Amino acid sequence: MSDLDSTALKAWLSGKWPDGRDLEIERISGGQSNPTWFVNWGDRRLVLRKKPSGPILPGAHAVEREFRVMRALAGTDVPVPSVHQMEEDHAILGAPFYVMERLDGRVFTDCTLPGLSQEERHEIYLDMARTLARLHAVRPDEVGLADFGKPGNYFARQIARWSRQYSESNGPRIPDLDWLMEWLTTNMPEDDGAVSIAHGDFRLGNLMYHPTEPRVIAVLDWELSTLGHPLADLGFCVMPWNSSPEEYGGILGTDWARAGIPTQDAFVAEYQAHAMPTPPLRPFHIAFAMFRFAVIFVGIADRARAGSAASTEAASLGSLAPRFAARARDVIRQASSKTGNMT
Repeated sequence: MSDLDSTALKAWLSGKWPDGRDLEIERISGGQSNPTWFVNWGDRRLVLRKKPSGPILPGAHAVEREFRVMRALAGTDVPVPSVHQMEEDHAILGAPFYVMERLDGRVFTDCTLPGLSQEERHEIYLDMARTLARLHAVRPDEVGLADFGKPGNYFARQIARWSRQYSESNGPRIPDLDWLMEWLTTNMPEDDGAVSIAHGDFRLGNLMYHPTEPRVIAVLDWELSTLGHPLADLGFCVMPWNSSPEEYGGILGTDWARAGIPTQDAFVAEYQAHAMPTPPLRPFHIAFAMFRFAVIFVGIADRARAGSAASTEAASLGSLAPRFAARARDVIRQASSKTGNMT
């Protein structure tokens, strides 16, 4: 079952590509954000992403932003799928949606990368770092994204945004998350003026790699993208070294070094070697990323209770919010014990 209105979709596709005839739809499993389907329309192999049905928080599931940023990045050094059509009329499929090209490649959801060679694992991680650096090197004004977000004071605005979203949740309070929200506000570094296109969810599972090469061919899932600070993305991207396999596929506690995965420091160094001049990554940035991720999981739990979650796994994944809040406190404690510097 696709749970898409195939009759309505076929009529819409016919208006865009009249040469198509046969329609095939397949729901893509996994993912907690925007419901996604493979759509074959004649010879066209497409991907359709739409907002979830039911109540959602204001500004969430911004498929319009996904479409806009991927269209803007076409032709840059950032690999993105070609986007074809954006549809904002709710009456067609019950929510706004867009379609883009379907690429052939590999998506890795397990950050330990089982079944691959040491050399492949090493290069897969390093190309993730290089791809992130290429994204942050794109100047927003040169690709029509000068107004894609508010420049400056990124962390202050983001902490306020995610704190508000957490406060609006109808679920139980999480003590570690309450503590973290206060700590981040108190320990926020001074704004250094760095601005880039920030993906907002840049991690291994949102990258597509070449079918046989350890090379990124597409960056996916742009719904949280905005103008932001590059270290917010980088702090998020190093979470696998600071979380376990049970916590959304981290590598902490596994024999990742013997498996060929580079150290967190080596990953960051590869990013810095290919990035525009960027300040050092600090524990604050990692803790901020974990705070944000925890609040995202709070939202997933809320949607599971409301019956509008995009995945049947949403109820169990919602329990990860307290675990990521606790991991953020671990990062802060470990940094403090080593250097005495909490940020």
